Amino acid sequence: MSELFLIRHAQASFDAADYDCLSPLGDEQSARLGAWMARGARRPGLIATGTLRRHAQTADGCARAAGVDAPRLALAGLDELDSDELIARHRPELASRDALLRAMRAQADPRRAFQALFAAAVARWTGGAHDGDYVCPWPEFRARTLAAWDALARQPAREIWAFTSGGPIGVIVATLLGVPVERSFELAWPLVNTSVSRIRIGRGGARVTTYNGWPHLDGADDERLVTHR
Repeated sequence: MSELFLIRHAQASFDAADYDCLSPLGDEQSARLGAWMARGARRPGLIATGTLRRHAQTADGCARAAGVDAPRLALAGLDELDSDELIARHRPELASRDALLRAMRAQADPRRAFQALFAAAVARWTGGAHDGDYVCPWPEFRARTLAAWDALARQPAREIWAFTSGGPIGVIVATLLGVPVERSFELAWPLVNTSVSRIRIGRGGARVTTYNGWPHLDGADDERLVTHR
């Protein structure tokens, strides 16, 4: 029996020119997660990440706070979809990061406006009618993610911490729960930064035991730490 902890990365830099870098709040979320892991005497035999900087930074902060030093494995299949490309195909006038930031800052609630835009862009991507528009169409992304899941499930380590993004977590959890493919992202949208989804893997297969848990952010004064973007 082994256990996989699928961990969504900490808050990245939404308002910056380079999104793929943790915010100061994201650093704090990572440390909180590591401290919680330490209190539970969690000791990973392997730490996996995607190839994105926010994945590695979350893993580093968590491991440091937990006081663990485990072997690392980077899997491109744990990388998030290319949100810049999806938005550019859906709304070409927002293809540049500067144009996107200007448009979002003009909204009363930039984060909510971005989520609505991003959800529409993802719907176009997963709809199947425009696969030829994308460097990595939805079927390829899903197959790549599930190949990474298979690689993790075959690892000999009894406990694995895998730092990834909402898209891959949604795909993996949806597949294990038998959720229709077209609804995979319904499981990605609610994911909190540094939330933990746990999967137990044994002879009888894999079972999701926890989805989108954030007990490390659940204190009375921790509401500011519960973020989705």
